[in-house]
Amino acid sequence: MRALGSAQPTAVELEILRVLWELGPSPVRAIHARLTGAKGTNYSTTVKMLAVMLHKGLVKRDDQVRPHVYRAAMTRDRAAKGYLHDLIDKVYNGSAMSLVLQALSAGKASRAEIDEARRLLDQMEGQS
Repeated sequence: MRALGSAQPTAVELEILRVLWELGPSPVRAIHARLTGAKGTNYSTTVKMLAVMLHKGLVKRDDQVRPHVYRAAMTRDRAAKGYLHDLIDKVYNGSAMSLVLQALSAGKASRAEIDEARRLLDQMEGQS
């Protein structure tokens, strides 16, 4: 099936991807069980969302086994980077540093996170 090239998964699609990232390749019933626990989703809705995600290229389906097994076609890292790029573009006018400064000034960074940011900045500075 050909992917439609959707930029980012919707919130519901992301929830399904989270389940697949956690469980690994899974049949609809396992995915649905997780979604039902969190949101009370109908089984038919889960099936429909997986069909949409398959069409968009967000999941892949193993048709060789019964029941069909779905797996994420997008890694958690790729999804995170896509959302981060969208956030930087839409909110910070393309400035990653503005996002970093905002995040650090929120005061929620641990000492270890601040040290890691400092190390990264030092490393970037050394590459210039």
